[in-house]
Amino acid sequence: METATRSKILSATAVRPYFQKGDFVLYNADSIAFLSTLPENSIDMVFADPPYNLSNGGFTVHAGRMVSVNKGEWDVSRGFEDDYLFHYRWLEAARRVLKPHGTIWVSGTYHSIYQCGHALQSLGYHILNDISWFKPNASPNLSCRFFTASHETIIWARKDKKAKHTFNYELMKEGNWPEDQLKKPGLQMRSVWSMGTPRPDEKKYGKHPTQKPLDLLKRIVLSSTKKGDVVLDPFTGSSTTGIAAAMHGRKFIGIDLEKKYLDLSIKRINDVKI
Repeated sequence: METATRSKILSATAVRPYFQKGDFVLYNADSIAFLSTLPENSIDMVFADPPYNLSNGGFTVHAGRMVSVNKGEWDVSRGFEDDYLFHYRWLEAARRVLKPHGTIWVSGTYHSIYQCGHALQSLGYHILNDISWFKPNASPNLSCRFFTASHETIIWARKDKKAKHTFNYELMKEGNWPEDQLKKPGLQMRSVWSMGTPRPDEKKYGKHPTQKPLDLLKRIVLSSTKKGDVVLDPFTGSSTTGIAAAMHGRKFIGIDLEKKYLDLSIKRINDVKI
């Protein structure tokens, strides 16, 4: 796709960008409404970390202290049917804008990932892998009545079952991945990835409550896109996806309803040379 056409996609909506730096663009908007304004078959890859719907008044441990699990109104469950409908609708909107060979990554815990998996299959996506992101430094379980939650599931799926998606196999196999305790040099990359939660320097401007480590998004971006591809995150938060994309020559569209997280994204991207 020509550069002019790609640039048009980044601004092909009546919604005015909240921020733009080169090919890194942020929008303050409802993701489902915004996706309806983008051209069909225009996005190469979507990474989504949708609400987990686990803000229920409970508590967890962070940095050795007991803290509330409540993340905000956006993370409160509306009940099974409404939560499922929300996931179905945004996945439907994402499928429309994905190219036939385009892929989507959806991250979640058991609170949300099974609903997303069901919706993906109902909409005709072709599931390629489910990745287990193992967190060696996961917080302990306060109640001592359950196993300690120490992983998240990431589903990787293609829009069209018959299309040929991008998978940079040699890079995944032969690349240098020192952050992953399980990856053996020269061997195929497996579907269990061992990486810690975001490092302190990734949160120096503030943090999003479900922020992902840059190492995780770097791997996702490098494994499933090419330079110049358009990457979209409909729940961009502090835009770790966008930072990984920008650092490796990809174009990025990030969408979020919360201006405070977009402002955090701006501080982070302004700290990156692109």
